[in-house]
Amino acid sequence: MCAAGNCRAEVTIMTSKAVLSLLPVIALLLTACAGPAQQGRKQNLAGAAPERTSLPKPAFRRPGYLPPFFGGSDQRTVSDVLRDFGPYSVQKLKPYFERAGVAFPPREVVLVGLKQEKKLELWARDGSDYRLIRHYDIQAASGSAGPKLRQGDKQVPEGVYRIVGLNPNSNYHLSMKLNYPNDFDLYHAQLEGRTQPGSDIFIHGRAVSAGCLAMGDEAIEELFVLTAQVGKENVKVVIAPHDPRTWPLEQTAAGQPEWTRELYATIADEILSLSRPLRVSSSRPYSPPYQR
Repeated sequence: MCAAGNCRAEVTIMTSKAVLSLLPVIALLLTACAGPAQQGRKQNLAGAAPERTSLPKPAFRRPGYLPPFFGGSDQRTVSDVLRDFGPYSVQKLKPYFERAGVAFPPREVVLVGLKQEKKLELWARDGSDYRLIRHYDIQAASGSAGPKLRQGDKQVPEGVYRIVGLNPNSNYHLSMKLNYPNDFDLYHAQLEGRTQPGSDIFIHGRAVSAGCLAMGDEAIEELFVLTAQVGKENVKVVIAPHDPRTWPLEQTAAGQPEWTRELYATIADEILSLSRPLRVSSSRPYSPPYQR
């Protein structure tokens, strides 16, 4: 027998010794359980790609042309486009030029946009005669037949234009700015008191249009590279409501201005002068090669 105090002391001592004797076992168990998990976490941290952080939103850009002073040093240049897309685009274009018998790069280029057919023809020459090189599908062209008259009418212009700017930083991949409104457009706008005939008309990539010719990214790469190599001053753009080689251009839509007749005569002359006169059967209308 033992006194109560002595018994409690003895139990306490025995309990402490038991706990101390179990500590190595507990440590081994904890190491065995925690070790693989901890090791796995270290491996995951070492081998995993860094967590993707959200990128800042890009600075606002107008859909088409960006003046040189608008962008910062991170903006790509025309030279960058020629480096990145030039070799592939030239490799694709050269066989078309070879089949047409035109040297690459050519001396002059004419792009013919046909709104109803949704086609853009590429004509070029290095000598006296233009040759049809190839055609592209227009992915989108808003509006209908008839010239563009005012800002916001979403009409694709009709007329004879020049390329006045190459934009390598377009929201639509790449774009080429037309000189709309040209002298003809401005003259008639002034006569009719239209103070806002519109502006910022482009041939660009993607497949969305608000008064522009949207060509898709691959096509605009070829056209952009070609224009940069030929020189934009040597590229003419003719846009027509439909192909005048199929049937004559006529002032058909209600509300079109009287001067549309003069405009359509100019457009028809430009397109018909590209190729030699064709003898067309009276029973079967002429159709361009891409419609045959």
